[in-house]
Parts: sequence; structure tokens; C-alpha cells
Amino acid sequence: MMGHAGMAATAVRYLRSVGAPTTSAAPSAAPSATPLPRPALRAVRDGERAPVDPREFRTVLGHFASGVTVITAPGADGPAGFACQSFASLSLDPPLVTFMVARTSTTWPRIARAGVFCVNVLGAEQGELCRGFAVSGGDKFAGVPYVAAPVTASPRLPGVPAWVDCTIQAVHTGGDHLIVVGRVEALGADPAAAEAGPLLFHRGAFGRFSA
Repeated sequence: MMGHAGMAATAVRYLRSVGAPTTSAAPSAAPSATPLPRPALRAVRDGERAPVDPREFRTVLGHFASGVTVITAPGADGPAGFACQSFASLSLDPPLVTFMVARTSTTWPRIARAGVFCVNVLGAEQGELCRGFAVSGGDKFAGVPYVAAPVTASPRLPGVPAWVDCTIQAVHTGGDHLIVVGRVEALGADPAAAEAGPLLFHRGAFGRFSA
């Protein structure tokens, strides 16, 4: 079974493949906020009509309602995190989960370097918390308390209905995004926090579930 060193090696191999640094900056150094260059991923030749208009793609796919999470990781230069809709369970045996992240994300390289992450499943009342992690740049953890997840020490956010503590199992390319697979090391739920229901995202807006 792959241990934490193997999980981290998977992320390091990804970082090397895109030319990103594989060592953390010294604690006194400011973390880089320069995004990775957008990869050339054209599936049609210049002058050809793209098969799907990007705006129509977003509009149509926006009809699929999803839950909302915040993916977090520890780091020598401070914790990293970003809001993520594209999270799902993947396998029961072994226990695996997956999320997708843009290849231009400035937060992902920090998570990749850590080799671990925690999925914080947000509740219906945590829209503002989500918005704070959805912005690019800045200190997303300013004023946000957290505790360390039991295995990876990734930040667990307050009041979330559920959390999943993971090590990185694999990273796959999926067009302009990356598909990250995590092996579940620990997880838990808070029944009291779950009573308000999940935070949902549908057609560009937050909503809530009602039976």
C-alpha cells in the first residue's frame, strides 16, 4: 500500500511535469501568486468551428446542482485552500475520493507539494465562508479558525457537516483541469451541523435542499 511518501511523490511528479518548483519557499518568503501558464489544449484546428460554445457549455451544465466543498492543505508558508464544486466519492474499496481543479490554479501547486488535503463539506449557512475561499489571492484563512485533521494535519474548518482527510493517490489530466484522486485516511460528520442541510450550487447561485 502506498504510504504518505508515495502520495507526495505522485504530486511532485505532477509538479515536475508542468515545470513548477517542488520545494516549498522558506517560511519568511512570500508565496508566489503567479499562475501557471494556460496549457495549449485545442481540440480543433485554427479556423475550425469549436464543437461547443463555452458560454453555452457553462449555461447548460449549470443546471446540474452540486454540493460545495473547501479543499485545504497544510504548508510551510501557511495553509492553502480553495472552494470546489467538483468533488465526488470514487471508490469504496479502497476508499477513494476525487476533485477537479483548474490547471491554472495558483492554490493547487501548494496542495500538490503537501501531498495531502482535507475536503470540508459546507453546510447551507456557509455561503460566506465559501465566497472567501473562492477568491484568487490574498489570505483566505484570515479570521477563519481551524483545527488540524487527525492524519494529515490539513485544516478542518469550523461548523462543517462533514470532512474527509486524504493523501494524494494520483493526478490525471482532464483537458484544462486536473483530476485529483485522494485516498481517505480519516473522516467524520457533525450531525448538529448537518441539520441545516447542504450548501448547494445551481445555475450560478447558492441554494439549499428542501425535502
